[in-house]
Amino acid sequence: MLRRAAALTALLLLAACGREQPRTVVLDPRTGHAAVQPPAPVPAPAPAIVAPPTAAPPIAEAPAAPSAPPPADAPAVPPEPAQAQSSAEGAALLAARRPMLPVEGVPPSALRDNYQQGRGARKHEAIDIMAARGTRVFAVDDGKLVKLFHSVPGGITAYQFDPQGRLAYYYAHLDRYADGLKEGMALRRGDLIGYVGSTGNAAAEAPHLHFAVFLLGPEKQWWKGEPVNPFQALRSGDAAQAAR
Repeated sequence: MLRRAAALTALLLLAACGREQPRTVVLDPRTGHAAVQPPAPVPAPAPAIVAPPTAAPPIAEAPAAPSAPPPADAPAVPPEPAQAQSSAEGAALLAARRPMLPVEGVPPSALRDNYQQGRGARKHEAIDIMAARGTRVFAVDDGKLVKLFHSVPGGITAYQFDPQGRLAYYYAHLDRYADGLKEGMALRRGDLIGYVGSTGNAAAEAPHLHFAVFLLGPEKQWWKGEPVNPFQALRSGDAAQAAR
């Protein structure tokens, strides 16, 4: 009995200290000693329920920076020295040839210098000589007729070289060619080439001769060269022959 009392006293003292969990004390009937049973297992805490993460609100993209405004039109670029020299050379050659006015009955005073006028994104680089449809068109100079050509912009056209093959004369918007006109034939100043019209991209209500001159390169290509303004040479040329 004394042993039981001592065991109970020790148990109460330990419980009062709060150092460990209370334990159930059972006396072993064979030995009379207290058999200490381990405390009942403490159930593991239930796992915490974690709410699924919510999607973060989309981050608004910063507005794109406005693009820079397009640059203003650049000023006109002056011609290169080589091109200016070619134009001057062509003008001198043309003045020396003294070309006649190519359209019958048109006096020099009726000419208008529209060489520099714009034609869309390009310059005209020719002069337009207005006349009634069917008015005769003459060769402005001696030289070879190198090409008879039908094109979308020029319509019925003719290309003539001067006697030295340095200048090309271009006649465009013809209504038709003169009878018997052939490529490769030699033309004389005043020979009939064709008749004023409005073929190609010319307005039907405004028949005219589109006349251009260009300085040929060493390849002598009938479609290529440095343009030359013919206005001044035609104004000071042999007007009497043109007005016949």
